[in-house]
Amino acid sequence: MTERMARQWVLASRPPGEPSEENFALREVPIPTPGDGELLIRALYLSLDPYMRGRMRDVQSYAPAAKIGEAMTGGGVGEVAISTHPDFRPGQIVEGPLGWQTHAVSDGTGLRTVDPTLAPISTALGVLGMPGMTAYFGLLEIGRPRQGETVVVSAAAGAVGALVGQIAKLHGCRAVGIAGSDAKCGYVRDELGFDAAVNYKTTDVKAALARACPDGVDVYFDNVGGSILDAVLAQITRRARIVICGMISEYSLERPELAPRPTRPLLVNRARMEGFLVFDFAHRYPEGVTQMAGWITEGRIQYREDVVDGFENMPRAFLRLFRGENFGKQLVKVGEPAR
Repeated sequence: MTERMARQWVLASRPPGEPSEENFALREVPIPTPGDGELLIRALYLSLDPYMRGRMRDVQSYAPAAKIGEAMTGGGVGEVAISTHPDFRPGQIVEGPLGWQTHAVSDGTGLRTVDPTLAPISTALGVLGMPGMTAYFGLLEIGRPRQGETVVVSAAAGAVGALVGQIAKLHGCRAVGIAGSDAKCGYVRDELGFDAAVNYKTTDVKAALARACPDGVDVYFDNVGGSILDAVLAQITRRARIVICGMISEYSLERPELAPRPTRPLLVNRARMEGFLVFDFAHRYPEGVTQMAGWITEGRIQYREDVVDGFENMPRAFLRLFRGENFGKQLVKVGEPAR
């Protein structure tokens, strides 16, 4: 690649089921030139998240589907290379919707500056970014845990789940995690301070939850959907709150699973199941970032990043999310700051 060329990963085809590397194509394009009131950003870290699988489907959703032949959408942290925008200057670190590309032009919409002295800049895509805000507002505003209650979270070693359990503990709750390996269960229990952890791949989840939650489940933060959601619903208490954050176990199904309807335990227990999108709380992000940064500084919140090096590895790193191979927030490192 020459100095005047950028790289993009574009959607080449829509997978009917599990995505593969063949669904993406790498292409070179001229580095774009920003116009008046715009800025050119050189990517440093790019985020990979389960929601991107949904964007690969051509179906109506809360966000437009990715178009064939266009760069995949996604968040990133980058360095401002050129700017004619009054609010940004060259050399600043910013976070926003950069997409799967090494260079992006922006008019400033959705961008925020990142303070490199606050924490490593990669955290703007994790604990101090969308996953952190998802855990913070999803648990506290939708789940509304109370001291002494039991909070269960699936994908507990992931970017969101690991934070949900720790925030629950900070609010005086019992935290029980569901994860896909003994190593991940040991991590959330022994390093993050969860009270218990269940390996859904080697254990009967319903029976294990009954042992781990003898008084039932008051709050369930769901990142996976499917049979694990069914197992948790069998354990919920009266007035329980179920937070629907993600359904990664269902994103690649070619057709919906045949499963029992969950309405009976919701009815009997007068429970509430509510979905949410973190973007609904965008106006409160400064509050969440300030609180999370404070907890990190105080040593009360820990986080883990799974960083794959090299832009050429974007699709491979993305597929790790659906195989349970990532351990923490999945990122791809693209470059280093110039200054």
